[in-house]
Amino acid sequence: MAYSNTYAIRFNDVDHARILYYPTFLHYFHCCFEDFFEHAVGFHYKRVLTEHRVGFPVVHLDVDFKSPLRFGDHVQFTLNVERIGTKSVTFHYVGKRVETEVQCVEASITTAVMNMDTYQAIELPSQYREWFTKHLAK
Repeated sequence: MAYSNTYAIRFNDVDHARILYYPTFLHYFHCCFEDFFEHAVGFHYKRVLTEHRVGFPVVHLDVDFKSPLRFGDHVQFTLNVERIGTKSVTFHYVGKRVETEVQCVEASITTAVMNMDTYQAIELPSQYREWFTKHLAK
């Protein structure tokens, strides 16, 4: 089951060419990731970090930029869990411009599973495996 959310492209998101500055896509991927926890999983990401002491640092990015976005556009990101490993999870993102339904970006982002106290990799806790399995891409 995919999770989707829509974001407005703000004035401060664009560069001198008047298009979304490419690193800002990474910010939006992370916003979608945090919103996924809150709205699809039902457990706020702040609680993941502060109560469960589990972090998901990015260890690999693969991003294809397909079409520009401009100030005033809206982008809908769809997130699926692509792969669940023992100590890592790969998330897949597709971004489409809402106004035209044109795909503007696609990304595969691999995160490690980390203990926030020791900064060491840990096995994905069973509760998270259960949550993420519900969102595996089919």
